[in-house]
Parts: sequence; C-alpha cells; structure tokens
Amino acid sequence: MRIALAEDSLLLREGLARLLTDSGFEVVAQSHDAEDLLRKVAAHKPDLAIVDVRMPPTHTDEGIRAALVIRNRHPQTAVLVLSEHIEPAYAVELFANGTDRLGYLLKGRVSDLDRFLEAVSRIGGGGSVLDPEVVSRLLGRHRDDDPLAQLTPRETEVLALMAEGRSNKAIGEQLVVTERAIEKHVTNIFSKLQLPPTADDHRRVLAVLRYLRA
Repeated sequence: MRIALAEDSLLLREGLARLLTDSGFEVVAQSHDAEDLLRKVAAHKPDLAIVDVRMPPTHTDEGIRAALVIRNRHPQTAVLVLSEHIEPAYAVELFANGTDRLGYLLKGRVSDLDRFLEAVSRIGGGGSVLDPEVVSRLLGRHRDDDPLAQLTPRETEVLALMAEGRSNKAIGEQLVVTERAIEKHVTNIFSKLQLPPTADDHRRVLAVLRYLRA
C-alpha cells in the first residue's frame, strides 16, 4: 500500500513513517501542512492519505478540510484522519458522504501499534474505522430521550467494537462471549436505533454514525 502522510510534528511524522515502512507499507510522500499534502496527493496518487486534523497555519481545521478535498477530488485514495482530541463535528462532516475507505482515530490509538496497523490495512482495503473511544465518550452525553440512551452497557461496548470494523466473531472473542450472544446484542442495537434491514443501507455503519448526528 502506498501512503501519503501529513503531520506537522516532525517527530511524530518521522515515527509514523518509520513504523509504516517497517511494517511493509510504502510512504511515498510526507507533508507538514495541508496545502503541501494536497499537492503531493495529486502528484503521487497514493492508496491512503493519513492526515492530522489540526495543521498550519492556524492549527484549527486545515487537515480535515484537506481530507474532505481528497475525498472529493481523489476518491481512489482512502483517508485516515488522526485527531488529538474527540471532535465529533469533524467526524460527522467527514463521514456524511459515505464511509468506504475512511477512518477517524485518536492519536492515542497510535500507541497501540497492532491496532493502528490493522486500521491502516482495513481502511486501505475499502473498510472504515471510527475510534471506539469516540463512540463510548459521545454515547454518554446523549439526552435521556435519545434512542442511544436505551442501549445497555454491554450493547454500548459492542457498538464501540463495531466502530472499529470488527466482525461479530472478533467482537465475541474480545469480550469472551459466544458469537450468537453478539448477534443478539447487534440485533438489539439495530432495533433500539430503529434501523430496519434494507437492501441499500449498511446498518452496522449507520448504527455507529447515528449518535454523531443526534
């Protein structure tokens, strides 16, 4: 997989580049700001762009805006956004036009190297990843009349793992319960969030995104 990496912190950028290279990925470009990233994505057409949310010159939303531009102009390039803090508004905007080949992780997740590399592979392969800490934190902030408030603690935990893109089998293994038990939890989540089965919608993704739009 060919990767373009945008991070204004030289130390973190070089560390990520080394980690990715040592893991068999090809880092074809590195950028310290959003404008440079956009130029290099256009020139190199990478399989994946890893983008920091806050970048020079204002360190507000340059990175997320660049990610949106990449999704628009270069749909063949997957995007993984890294953020220092939980910023739900950015996640909502980023995922609003589709979830394929897209991820949003907190930078703290990079410390779990195996999961980070797994997320890179999953997003580059066409999947999506939303950090489970974001899911867990925001679910606790909903009003009592929100359907999300009806989820049990175990269902919330299952939803958080669904946000990582994990299968029912993988969730069961992590929570040390049977796959059948996870299937029941997932069915309950769909029911409580009023997500009936349809031919056009991916209910697992809709369940993860529902709370962001509340």
